[in-house]
Amino acid sequence: MAEQSIAGPAGRVRASDGDRSARARIVILLLSVALALSIFLSLTSGASDASAVRVIRDWLTEGVPADTLAARDRLIVYDIRMPRVLLGVLIGAALAVSGAVMQGLFRNPLADPGLIGVSAGSSLGAVAIIVLGTTWLAPVTLALGTLALPLAAFLGGLAVTLLLYAIATRHGRTSVATMLLAGLAIAALAMALTGILVFVADDRQLRDLTFWQLGSLGGATWPKIGTVGPVILLALATMPFLSRGLDALALGEATAGHLGIPVQRLKYTAIVGVSAAVGASVAVSGGIGFIGIVVPHLLRLAIGPENRYLLPASALLGASLLLLADAVARTIVAPAELPIGIVTAVAGAPFFLWILLRKRGVIDL
Repeated sequence: MAEQSIAGPAGRVRASDGDRSARARIVILLLSVALALSIFLSLTSGASDASAVRVIRDWLTEGVPADTLAARDRLIVYDIRMPRVLLGVLIGAALAVSGAVMQGLFRNPLADPGLIGVSAGSSLGAVAIIVLGTTWLAPVTLALGTLALPLAAFLGGLAVTLLLYAIATRHGRTSVATMLLAGLAIAALAMALTGILVFVADDRQLRDLTFWQLGSLGGATWPKIGTVGPVILLALATMPFLSRGLDALALGEATAGHLGIPVQRLKYTAIVGVSAAVGASVAVSGGIGFIGIVVPHLLRLAIGPENRYLLPASALLGASLLLLADAVARTIVAPAELPIGIVTAVAGAPFFLWILLRKRGVIDL
């Protein structure tokens, strides 16, 4: 009987783990289907009358004049919508996965690249190139060309992240309260410096800077994707290798070290990966908030905190939600276009407040 009582709970634990893993795989499969549908709907919805059926027919009957899209529709679908959709997928995945990694690194579900100032630092770096790229930073822009903008955004985000980590960590332990407060202070400082650059900008630069304040995918082009795409893809490809370390880190840094996790290397890799992904994203889309905090939290409620499932699921859901937000931004005030940062803030801010109230016990849902 004793032997049975010992085996029984273990069997139930193994069954429970198996159930959660199976559910996570099902959720990832459903999210993959949802992303495919979101991509297709984004490609086929808009001012052009290129319907979904006509786009499919064009893909299946390439080279048959009677069945292909008109030249205008092909231009809209392949040269305007497709880069925009691909950029939305990359940025949505980058922001969501970065949020999940930051939350795992700091062991707090409220950590987010935007909330703790990484996005503000990236934006400051990009704005500095826009405003000072023809004067003080002219040698940099001449030497780097199209790489100057994403590299400046990356370095801005990396500088903020390293500064934040240095402030919030003492004796190998990270204070969540210090992290959040320092992040708010650093973000405010970065925004103030950005404001100074805006003040000295000329009219042409001000029009460009408006893009950074609210965020948009409207400037998506194939050359921009060629510039930032490899950076984002490399960061996204690196982050799943952090899954085991992030899971162990949830038990504490000392425990993770005893389990054989190289904690310091894990931290630096996570910091550089998040900075690269967020910096490159900000460089082409401006500030888009709340994706990084809403998506991982939703998925933790659905599939649990195991990062080997959480990270790929975050990439899929983040990409889908950003495409949906972009679709709303394009259609809600058509023929004008609403900045996508407004859409994500309107949807994400109430959810963020719900998280805060739920953690404080004000509501129980």
